[in-house]
Amino acid sequence: MVASLSYLLLYLSFGVLTVRMLLPRHKPLNRIWLGLSLGVLEEMWLPALCAFAFGFTALAHAAAAGLLLLLTLLCFFLRDRRDPAPWDAAEKAQLKQMLPVLIPLVLLGAYLQYTHVMRVDRAGNWNVGQSTYGDLPMHLSFITGLAGKQFPADYPFYPGARLSYPFLADSLSTTFWLLGSSLQAAVTVPGTLMMALCFMGVLVLGREMTAGGKAALLAALLFFLNGGLGFLYDFDLAGGSWEAQAGASFPEQAVQTAAGWFRTAWERIREILEGYYRTPTNQPDPNNLRWSNVVCDLMVPQRTLLGGWCTVIPCFYLLDAVFRPKKRDPGNGARGLALLGIWAGALPLVHTHSFLALALASFGCMVYDLVHGDPDAMMIRRSRWRILLPYLAYAAIAAAAAVPQLVAFTFRQALREGAEHTFLQFQFNWVNNRGGLGMRDLYIWFYVKNIGLPFLALIAALFDRTPRNRRLFAMALPIILAAEFIRFQPNEYDNNKLFYLAWLLCCMIVADWCGAVWKRLRGMRSRHVLAVMAAVVTFFSAGLTVWRECVSNYMAYSRASVEAGEFARDRTEKDAVFLTGTQHLNPVLSIGGKTIVCGPDLWLYWHGFDTRERQEELRVFYEDPEHHPDIPLKYDASYIYVSSYERTQYDVDEAALDRNYQKVFENSEATIWKIPKG
Repeated sequence: MVASLSYLLLYLSFGVLTVRMLLPRHKPLNRIWLGLSLGVLEEMWLPALCAFAFGFTALAHAAAAGLLLLLTLLCFFLRDRRDPAPWDAAEKAQLKQMLPVLIPLVLLGAYLQYTHVMRVDRAGNWNVGQSTYGDLPMHLSFITGLAGKQFPADYPFYPGARLSYPFLADSLSTTFWLLGSSLQAAVTVPGTLMMALCFMGVLVLGREMTAGGKAALLAALLFFLNGGLGFLYDFDLAGGSWEAQAGASFPEQAVQTAAGWFRTAWERIREILEGYYRTPTNQPDPNNLRWSNVVCDLMVPQRTLLGGWCTVIPCFYLLDAVFRPKKRDPGNGARGLALLGIWAGALPLVHTHSFLALALASFGCMVYDLVHGDPDAMMIRRSRWRILLPYLAYAAIAAAAAVPQLVAFTFRQALREGAEHTFLQFQFNWVNNRGGLGMRDLYIWFYVKNIGLPFLALIAALFDRTPRNRRLFAMALPIILAAEFIRFQPNEYDNNKLFYLAWLLCCMIVADWCGAVWKRLRGMRSRHVLAVMAAVVTFFSAGLTVWRECVSNYMAYSRASVEAGEFARDRTEKDAVFLTGTQHLNPVLSIGGKTIVCGPDLWLYWHGFDTRERQEELRVFYEDPEHHPDIPLKYDASYIYVSSYERTQYDVDEAALDRNYQKVFENSEATIWKIPKG
């Protein structure tokens, strides 16, 4: 653990130093956050680059550290020689204002990371939370499976197919694991750090993109505690399930009525806290509630998205800092533009959706600036070129870094011959038009009930003539239009990864508008009452969702399953391939870090793979291994794994396995046989 933390500290300190050298005139808090984010990005990318030459090994990490030193030296020679912006009283006041929001969010993120990432109980079982039950095993398979692999690597649960899913957020955890961290720490430590940087990043964006002050805090709360009006569906009948006793007096009836209301309300809350996805922010059926809470349902379970947001939020900040007319700084504009281009170009293998959202936002920003011209230019034609050329330079730098990733990985999977699904398809109105079969809710009502009062506030805010907010909406609009009309992946729900980044920009507009309305209501005694009522309606669904996630607990791997996974990790060959079932809770894959012949359709179906042939071969082999010894040979498999899952999934002929293969492991949950060479 010490080695992995020291390696992380090296990148974080060099990231802060690099930003200090290149952008010294940015505010100190902004620089610190930007530098820490850059350090995380460099720790994702540099070891991965070196893994193409050395494999993802300790040698690659040593080479990456040397490359980090060279890059930092290069930045030293290209540094801005002006004095840095000072840490003054205004900056201290800003930090004090941020902390009451930042600290609780970071503590919440750390707690959810701890409880949702293989928390070990007294019996030795590994437990997860509701939101990580489905996706975490896939990310674990990447984390454990990338160790020692030569890049580009194959899918660990579909050998023969290049891993085109953005994997750098997971390889960051592989770095921790390789350098001595436990698997739990390798996931929770960088996960908590990236969540903290996202929280701080949105607060910094709020500081720069709103009027500042409390509006910045509100923007962060609107984004991270999003909920909508889903609670209305949970409590719509909470007052009608009791009967007053006949002949009771009015006071007695009132007491009975109040008791009945509280009893029914508590029953509804218990259903939310104990049910599986019964929260007010995530009920696809029957209520069409799809605006999942950002913290609980996205940042904690979707590690690729978390890595993408940790990377793209700084890009939004730099895009605003470099191109907003009143913020342009001739002294470091070129450095900021180059850093933005490189940072943006690094996004595809971190999170492709974030890269697409940034590209669309940049396009909207450019169009807005071209329409409004440059107030400092004397001639319109000169004004247009003066605006366009920096955007073209930024696009060229980003494309130079991004195109190789897109061609070698993203497009390779999306356009793969024989893919089960098309990745790009016209589909209007996102999940409200499920499968393109027609809208379930009226168009506006779908967004009102899912996003809530902030959606209505956004509509109102757009009628105000505030150039800053109109420019922000010009950045958000292309993302919204793309996500609203095009399905970018087989899983239509995944378009939310675009919608949420558009909503991040919109939260700045809403917070700014709310601040202006608050000032206009000065002198109105009831404005505090209105604020409390609006806050309850806005955040109640999110509060129930966070509460549910904090108490959720599911066993993912029993102690016996963990023992089988650790045997596969420690006692079998590094490149061993296993025949297993297609269950998603597979300790050989996720804990052992081994390649299996075919993983679950829960993941592979949405990645565009047709697994029917491999699934049939697995069934045939498990049920008649004696007459099908060619199937393991076809996939160069070295071991056969049978657990309670395989025994349920197939009619396993274990007697035939005993006769033909060597049993090397057995406990109450699983048995492993070794396949002889040749």
